[in-house]
Amino acid sequence: MQTSWYRAVALGLFAGCALGQSSAALADDAPGAEASPEAWAIHGQLTNIWQYHPEFRSPYEGKNSLDHLEHTNETTDATLFAGVRLWKGAQFWVDPEINQGIAPSGTEGVAGYVNGDGSKVGKVHPYFRIQRAFLRQTFDLGGDSTKVDPDQNVLGGSVTANRVVVTVGKFNVTDIFDDNKYAHDARTDFLNWSVIDAGSFDYAADAWGYSFGSAVEWYQGDWTLRAGLFDLSTQPNGKDLTPWFGQFQVDTEIERRFKLGGHDGSLKITGFMSRGRMGTFADAIALADATNTIPSTGEVRRYQSRFGVSVNLEQEIAKDIGFFARAGADQGNVEPYEYADIDDTVLAGFSFSGNRWGRKDDTFGIAGVVNEISKIHQAYLDDGGLGILVGDGKLPHPGPEEIVEAYYAVGVVKGITVSFDVQGIENPAYNRDRGPVPVLSARLHGQF
Repeated sequence: MQTSWYRAVALGLFAGCALGQSSAALADDAPGAEASPEAWAIHGQLTNIWQYHPEFRSPYEGKNSLDHLEHTNETTDATLFAGVRLWKGAQFWVDPEINQGIAPSGTEGVAGYVNGDGSKVGKVHPYFRIQRAFLRQTFDLGGDSTKVDPDQNVLGGSVTANRVVVTVGKFNVTDIFDDNKYAHDARTDFLNWSVIDAGSFDYAADAWGYSFGSAVEWYQGDWTLRAGLFDLSTQPNGKDLTPWFGQFQVDTEIERRFKLGGHDGSLKITGFMSRGRMGTFADAIALADATNTIPSTGEVRRYQSRFGVSVNLEQEIAKDIGFFARAGADQGNVEPYEYADIDDTVLAGFSFSGNRWGRKDDTFGIAGVVNEISKIHQAYLDDGGLGILVGDGKLPHPGPEEIVEAYYAVGVVKGITVSFDVQGIENPAYNRDRGPVPVLSARLHGQF
């Protein structure tokens, strides 16, 4: 049976959650314990996502289409987060992970894809990888001292309000950039790719979402500046990263924190520039016309740049109610390289804490997103071209991809949640001829 392997892991994880509650309670009761920095820590997580979509209208399909027949899919991952404090301000973390399962249609068919925890490399049998291994150094620059709670890839202790943080190694670009407290983690909140991150943010990554690189963050009062250099994969959506940063991406971000009506909020502006062998849609179409073939950006790749920018807002509007929004755009003439076939995106949503109805560990979230592509991108798909996620073989009636997602997460015990999620997708892969597609999901998540 596909899911049998992780039952033992689940039992151990849930036992760890229970033990973690006891040890956390002892630590909180100990005088002065909060001021003592953790020397080392081990955390873990298990996430199982079950998804279903019924048969939907589809007069035709292509190689990268979402299968129109009724489907049930399941993905599972289990991660260990092991960290140690090397010296003052320095932490080293390594995250071994086991993955299993195949997301709907093999992670293809929708630009705003439906399972943010399903990697682009799905396998029936479990397999092991080291997803993160990085060093983080914090240099305190003064200001008020702030307590840091222990968490995954975070040792408990304290930092000053003004500081510089340097991270080097293998990690996810979105561990640092485009964060949003209400919509950023497919293991605990929304599932859709274009909700948990800006769909147009084509961040550097291998097929599992990780890259080698470095990032610097400068916190000064209510402002933070971030910059990073990361390795691109050898080819779009590839499993292997380019040796010695032969292809790379530069990311920048500026964040302003503020209070509105006494409630916390923040605004981030994120930009990226990728340098690598990429193809333009116009070149691919021109070559196909000259040779009477189907256009492929893989045939016209040359070393060039690709740019993009996005805006990210989070705002508490009342106690236990949060609002979030993103908007982004990138070059619509050059092929997306790593993340999703999205040139422009607009997102807005709300998150409600269960405190409002007497369920303090529950969360309800709802969001709507509209994704679009450029005219030349539409022409490329209409001529039969394939993107990294989409390609129905033709696109005679293009339209914006419109997605609504809602989830309810039930806190079972501390560290364990069961979530129910529904996504409605209009014009999947920008195609008015196919869909709409409802996707129902159930998610089990445990962590300690």
